[in-house]
Amino acid sequence: MRLIYSTLILFFISFAGTAQKRNAYPDSIVAYQKNYTTTHEVVKGNDKKFFRFFPADKKFLVQCRFQRSTDSSVVRMNTSGKTIPQKDYFRYGKLIFKLHDTALQLTVYQSRSLRQNPQYKDYLFIPFTDITTGEETYGSGRYIDILTTDIKNNTVTIDFNKAYNPYCAYSEGYNCPIPPAENYLPVAVKAGEKTFAKPVAH
Repeated sequence: MRLIYSTLILFFISFAGTAQKRNAYPDSIVAYQKNYTTTHEVVKGNDKKFFRFFPADKKFLVQCRFQRSTDSSVVRMNTSGKTIPQKDYFRYGKLIFKLHDTALQLTVYQSRSLRQNPQYKDYLFIPFTDITTGEETYGSGRYIDILTTDIKNNTVTIDFNKAYNPYCAYSEGYNCPIPPAENYLPVAVKAGEKTFAKPVAH
């Protein structure tokens, strides 16, 4: 009887441990979304209730092959604003990966101005659009950020569950870079931030 009882205890401990591991990733994304909402610099007070996100989905945590760019020319990226209609970037490299069994790629950019700043010189920028753009997600596209130090042995992991909206999704007056055509993904990226549920403030 003791043997059966001990076996049952071990089974439940093992089951609980497996369940905890299974929930660890979704829980970490929920915590990320909560922190993102709480600390947002543009959306304040009661308006924070209008944030919306897709449920956490680990298949959108993607390991990519990184290919360093040899192109040193400046990319003048259009923005949503009038005061600064374009911003300058460099193509830092290319991400090659699969989603839904579809071979895809995204260009990674580095801000020309931030590259000169010791505090932000390692920041990289991945603006993108996909099939959900203008439907479930913001009409001008979304962003993902990584650091140069995230790239190891020509591989890097990006998490579309952390894709976020530019500031112009909430209020006018910002000069938000518009994702170039080369960063359109012909798949539905149902991960990350959805369209803000309140009209843009004027």
